[in-house]
Amino acid sequence: MLEELEIYARKLAAAGLCEPGAPVLGFLDDRLAFNRETPENAVLAGVFGRMGINSLLWLPLGEPYATIVDFLAGRSGGAILPRDCETRTFLHDLPVVDSFDAATLAEALSRRKSVIVRGRGVLAHGAVSPEQAFVSASSVCFACFVKFFSDYLALKREGRSDPAYEAAFHTAKSLLAPPRTVAPELAEGPFETREQALAAMDAAGKATVGLGLVDSFFGNISCNLDGVLLISQTGSSLDELPDCVDPCPLDGSSCAGLTASSELTAHQAIVALTGAGVILHGHPRFAVILSMDCDAAGCPDSARCHVDCSRPRFLGERGILAEIPVVPGEVGTGPRGLVNTLPPAMLGRRGAVVLGHGLFATGRTGFREAFDTLLTVENACREEYFRRVESFGG
Repeated sequence: MLEELEIYARKLAAAGLCEPGAPVLGFLDDRLAFNRETPENAVLAGVFGRMGINSLLWLPLGEPYATIVDFLAGRSGGAILPRDCETRTFLHDLPVVDSFDAATLAEALSRRKSVIVRGRGVLAHGAVSPEQAFVSASSVCFACFVKFFSDYLALKREGRSDPAYEAAFHTAKSLLAPPRTVAPELAEGPFETREQALAAMDAAGKATVGLGLVDSFFGNISCNLDGVLLISQTGSSLDELPDCVDPCPLDGSSCAGLTASSELTAHQAIVALTGAGVILHGHPRFAVILSMDCDAAGCPDSARCHVDCSRPRFLGERGILAEIPVVPGEVGTGPRGLVNTLPPAMLGRRGAVVLGHGLFATGRTGFREAFDTLLTVENACREEYFRRVESFGG
């Protein structure tokens, strides 16, 4: 188990969320074990003693996340309230505490999957496995990143002045890692065998996680192989896809989709409408941020725009961003579900962004085209984001 804990610690560092060797992970089986010894372990052991959990992750944040999270925590009033889809669906709000003591931490974790400790980082728990803690902590970092930059753009768009926010923004901006511009070589297709398709999906999934185009390892991927949609399972890691792909006949003749991605129906509808051979869905940060940037001041639908926006718009007005529509939608098959809102927007286009959620990209036969769209759109969104900030005097 200690080796498994170290795997998650290395993943957190590889994602840029912390310095190498910084995370502390604890696991309770027949005895309590930590991946490394720190002064905080006594407090963490006290949290274990107060909760029915089997794992804890203590994540001291690296930059720019430390600057971002501490700034938001300082203005939280006890909880940070992000607006991205993943937070709405899974985290709800992000509690903030000032004290690093077992009683305070356990009380906060009894209500939520994670807690932010001002000036110290993020603590997350798992009731079943360390993976749950890893996902929660990663998602907190993603949600705070999106909220921080999204709220700052909204501030500048509204013409408001906030010297403290501006100082934090410029610090965080200076600490951002440079954009990744070189795409890996991925299989072009068409694929003749299931083995070829699965290998191509695995490579594309690893590339998507490796270049930071996801929240944690979330996202999904599919490939149409002779009328059978191979799709990643719900909750699976895009960088660990072997044995986590379900074959789902497009004619509905099998119930294999019971464990498939929650967005299976949306994938099926996209394939049926567009004829796409592959679909790659990730959560590129700046694409999500721009999807939430709207110039419709005073819009009466703003509280529900993520599921019921009736105003057609695109990520931008130039280049590839003018080709990528922003659509509302929620997971599931309801009237405003992605299965109904997303496929029409993708007809004749390289991809579409679901507001506050992420980017869906397609390829005719292989993943090179879909991945190129994912990476190119994210880099264009990053450039456009800072262009907009500067245009508002930022």
